[in-house]
Amino acid sequence: MRRLAAGTKPCVSVISNSIRSAGSLSQRPNSNFVSFPGALKSSFTSSLKFETPDSYTALQTYRVVDQDGQIVDPSFSPDISDEAVIKLYKDMLFISIMDLIMFDAQRQGRLSFYMVSAGEEAVSVGSSSVLDREDVVFCQYREQGFFKERGFTTEQFMSQLFANKKDSGRGRNMPVHYGSKELNMHTVSSPLATQLPQASGAAYALKLQKLQDPSSKPRVAVVFFGEGAASEGDFHAALNIAATRSCPIVFICRNNGFAISTPTLDQYRGDGIASRGIGYGIDTIRVDGNDIWAVREATKKARAMALEGGGKPVLIEAMTYRVSHHSTSDDSFAYRARVEVEDWKRRDNPLTRLRKWMEAKGCWDETKEKDARTDLRKEILKAFGEAEREKKPPIATMFEDIYEELTEDLKDQKEQLRTMLEKYPEEYDVGSFDGGIDSLKAK
Repeated sequence: MRRLAAGTKPCVSVISNSIRSAGSLSQRPNSNFVSFPGALKSSFTSSLKFETPDSYTALQTYRVVDQDGQIVDPSFSPDISDEAVIKLYKDMLFISIMDLIMFDAQRQGRLSFYMVSAGEEAVSVGSSSVLDREDVVFCQYREQGFFKERGFTTEQFMSQLFANKKDSGRGRNMPVHYGSKELNMHTVSSPLATQLPQASGAAYALKLQKLQDPSSKPRVAVVFFGEGAASEGDFHAALNIAATRSCPIVFICRNNGFAISTPTLDQYRGDGIASRGIGYGIDTIRVDGNDIWAVREATKKARAMALEGGGKPVLIEAMTYRVSHHSTSDDSFAYRARVEVEDWKRRDNPLTRLRKWMEAKGCWDETKEKDARTDLRKEILKAFGEAEREKKPPIATMFEDIYEELTEDLKDQKEQLRTMLEKYPEEYDVGSFDGGIDSLKAK
């Protein structure tokens, strides 16, 4: 038998324990319930009855503050100062203002693509505010608020959107595909739901890391996705991996009512996404995604639960409403009534709900609101202008970051490109790239 590599003993221990626990199950004589790995403690019955969805009431939705900003959970008391609350509100406000500016910029042809997160700001900002900065995060594409709350700067947002030389991704990704190694946030990828099994794998790695070094800091993986992504096979694989391997991970689903143009009623027949978590043996809660306090309380508790007993998965389904179009490539009024959207904007959204709570508490008013909006808009537009004028990354970077050193064929391709650009200088806008053609010269 091949010897295992050094440092893999904890992994063997985890697997061995699961084998022993499964092998210890047996059906005792005259037992009144099933004792089988797939259905523990299932009592026998002589009544032939199929379970139906309408036999169960829908899972409840936890909320702390109602749409009028009134506290409905008598046990709740804010765990942060008024100044900290204001900071969270401004983070949400920042995202809502940036979304409007960048959406218009795309319509003006100054940006190739954009996705807004209107109506969903509380889920990202609220969850980020109670997680540890070293927790590993996998976002989808409506978590701008998470990036903002965790420390992503206005310049970083704009540099990524305009793919300039200051973009940490070196201009290789579509707009809104943010990422930050320093903030422990993996870069957003376009394929739907691929981040889910990746996050489960990361959580398993964190579990093994803790087993190998008990003194290391306990961390969890956190992954965001929409209810549409939950229709992908990756969703089911990810939940099953996390459940069977007892991975310290928090799944956060934004159920915003639509998967591009497909409403939830056409996506599934079960009780939302939360019911699926229970089906996989995962501790689950459904929260009001428009209530930042409910999101904070649920995420804070979920993280603590995920670290219990060496690790386990937890699922949060946050009920929101996608006020915006799916993206700048979508016209949502082709499949839903404009009055429906306007009603949600007016009746209930995360910003107005938190603002009402703050005003009732006396830490916010109309003057502060006007000043904040003015200041944030100026900040965003300033960074917008600077990023738009900044040069693109050097042309030579297209050959880098795959191999530690350029291979001979890449060196040859690089030289061919330089020769072509020098031969036809007026056919290409090489001046917009940092260093121009000179960046292609051999070093």
